[in-house]
Amino acid sequence: MPQNKHIDYSVLELAVVGQDIPHNKVFENSVELARTAEDLGYKRFWLAEHHNMVSIASSATTVLISHIASKTNKIRVGSGGIMLPNHSPLIVAEQFGTLGSLYPGRIDMGLGRAPGTDQVTAHAIRSDRMNSVFKFPHEIEEIQGYFNNQLPSKKVRATVAEGVSVPIFVLGSSTDSAHVAAEKGLPYVFASHFAPAQLFQAMEIYYREFQPSKYLDEPYSIAGINVIAADTTEEAERISTSSLKMMLGVMTGNLDYLQRPEEMTPELRQIRENPALQRMLKYAFVGDREKVKNQTIDFLRETGVDEIIVASHIYHQEDRIKSFRIFADIMKELNGST
Repeated sequence: MPQNKHIDYSVLELAVVGQDIPHNKVFENSVELARTAEDLGYKRFWLAEHHNMVSIASSATTVLISHIASKTNKIRVGSGGIMLPNHSPLIVAEQFGTLGSLYPGRIDMGLGRAPGTDQVTAHAIRSDRMNSVFKFPHEIEEIQGYFNNQLPSKKVRATVAEGVSVPIFVLGSSTDSAHVAAEKGLPYVFASHFAPAQLFQAMEIYYREFQPSKYLDEPYSIAGINVIAADTTEEAERISTSSLKMMLGVMTGNLDYLQRPEEMTPELRQIRENPALQRMLKYAFVGDREKVKNQTIDFLRETGVDEIIVASHIYHQEDRIKSFRIFADIMKELNGST
């Protein structure tokens, strides 16, 4: 069932750390996934900034972006995202300007305003970050200015960014950033893979308020989903127990390494039916190819987004690679290029 429009599909990578898996192996797995995604037609490979979480190793986000870009050839690599209140706009511009020169035409800059961690850690990163949260729209403009400025008279410059092409994406998990993306005429990315509650309201705001800019003539939207696909739904559910326990840990504040999968027990099924967890995992597509395909079709029909970005928290690398292969096959079919 081909779509009315071509839908690009991308990867959101958190470099999730599994129990008994060292960080160097986690990073090797990320490289393997990026290379596989490139071969399978995924458009982007984005890394998310998180801090003080034992299960996530993408904290030095720009370092990993550079590493992944150096190990691939054409897939776009970027941030999903950089949590701007944690950083100086000047430093962000310098880092991404450098990346844009090292890997021309391949770097994306996704910017969000959440801390990507708990409040205590956020304060340790940048004690004045709350002031920066309120200045989020202005700090995006600062970054744009560093990239656009080529006037030697300006006192503070990011010379490595000037004239470099690195598109900016505004990230959000509520309606706030929808207004920002629309006003600035930038592409908008919604974190529906873990915070779906305001997805439709945020998208409605973005499309209604969008102002064309030199960056975009028309609105461009991306939404996140979780996918765990396998040969059978039973196998996918077994694999998903790792992710289920990880999400439960996030909800309860009992963070731990990604655990090995186990059989889907009645107790785990009961946990999965918890209303709060159900709300968080509304767009977690777990099943065989046909089931995930139908869920994806429904999601695209309901949201009308231009692109899907996929997260997959799977313990065994071979299962993760297979899941992304199955999803790529689904998207190629839906796009009419089987």
